[in-house]
Amino acid sequence: MKQFSEYSFMDYVHHLRLLSIYYLAMATAVFRKVVSALSSMNWFPDLVTPSDRAVSAYFRYCGLSPCTVDLDDQTVMHFWVPKHRRFDKPSLVMVHGYGGNAPWQFCTMIGPLSRSFDVYVPDLVFFGKSFSKRSDRTDVFQARCIGEGLTRMGLKRFSVFGISYGGFVAYRIADLYQEEVEKVVLLSSAVCRTVDQVKEELQKLGRDPIEVLVPSQPDSLRFLFNRSMHRTWKGIPDFLLRNYINVIYKDYRKERMELVEYLLADADPLPVLNQETLIIWGDQDRVFPPYFASQLQSHLGAKSKVEIIKDVGHAANMESPDQLNNLIKSFVSAGSSKHNA
Repeated sequence: MKQFSEYSFMDYVHHLRLLSIYYLAMATAVFRKVVSALSSMNWFPDLVTPSDRAVSAYFRYCGLSPCTVDLDDQTVMHFWVPKHRRFDKPSLVMVHGYGGNAPWQFCTMIGPLSRSFDVYVPDLVFFGKSFSKRSDRTDVFQARCIGEGLTRMGLKRFSVFGISYGGFVAYRIADLYQEEVEKVVLLSSAVCRTVDQVKEELQKLGRDPIEVLVPSQPDSLRFLFNRSMHRTWKGIPDFLLRNYINVIYKDYRKERMELVEYLLADADPLPVLNQETLIIWGDQDRVFPPYFASQLQSHLGAKSKVEIIKDVGHAANMESPDQLNNLIKSFVSAGSSKHNA
């Protein structure tokens, strides 16, 4: 009797599980059909705008507030800055790359880093709320705009961290403001590239790099996401990607494309920095392969070191934020000045 009861119970659980899987599969199929139909009609609720507001609210929760600096009658810079500056902590300037505005790129990092540093997060010119009427599209211009904005806010000593294209700008900031910049951290940033290397990597890409970095179609944005990640994102519906493009990439498209064109042109001579520099790379980076890290270290010499994060692609800020944050904190905090003004 006992054995029969146990068998009946297990048999019941087995059939219940099969039934649940069946209904879940049916519901998933229906959901995909509905999403496909709505997407083909170019209609779907805007999910990115409220998400963008939520990320901005999280920045405020982490003790930052938005700040706009008019550099002149041509250029306006937008920053996220500490609500209350803490002179017992070092300052860290965080420069984003091409994957979106500053809050989206640093949402996985801002919490831990804002507890250890006074954090300053600019929007690059033509990203977020920063813009200029000037025709300069160089990384040096970007660096001068950020540096001038920080000077206007009274920041005298800081370290700088940059992701990908943001690393190009961070490098120029360190060179232009040698007295102000204490340390430099670069993530997946092929600053020390050659023209031939750029051509070789573009051939591997197999697509128009401008369309990839400034996408106008969901397929291009999906390619950018998957190229940047070691673990690819599967099943992202077109409507969500299109929504993201319409919100994040709608402004200053022409200017952003011109920034890419300059980046792909002949590289200007690269100075050797006098600051200690930490170079961080994912060992599975398919945008800028890891050999760029050792190449940059050779250029910088004894004041630089390389840290490789295992099983991570180009976007370590998304795939391994905890390890990235720990590397930044240990490097920048060691011996840094705690008086930032």
